[in-house]
Amino acid sequence: MPAFRERLRPAVWVFLATALVIPASLLVFLVIQPLVGVVVAIGLYTAIVVLLIAGTPRIEVADGVLRAGRASIPLELVSDATAFEGREAVLERGQRLDARAWLLIRGWIGPVVRIGIDDPGDPTPYWLVSTRRPEELVAAIEAATAEATSRG
Repeated sequence: MPAFRERLRPAVWVFLATALVIPASLLVFLVIQPLVGVVVAIGLYTAIVVLLIAGTPRIEVADGVLRAGRASIPLELVSDATAFEGREAVLERGQRLDARAWLLIRGWIGPVVRIGIDDPGDPTPYWLVSTRRPEELVAAIEAATAEATSRG
């Protein structure tokens, strides 16, 4: 049973904003043939929605491993986790960002968690991960890290 699991699904406004492909497609293709315009508009919007949903990454803390999207790291190599919200989160994603950091950021999710990496063989100083539940993620990482280090 995972200590933490979250899918970084797009916000409703993302689906509404991408719906602008419908009138754009209609403007281009209605002149050619109305049926083609409608079919292309519906097809493009459907493809965008499918890609947004299929490309939704997952964050998970389970079995002594932190998984974020396609990346994973044993919790023994995690040094600390810090939650940031509001202005602090903006600074972490911008001015304070280390170019060597590994990122799993979604623009529609404000809070982030910075997860320190304590692996001498890895040049990545930390992971920066978007999450809607930053305090829960930090608590899960801390609890799982404590458990992993006590076993090891």
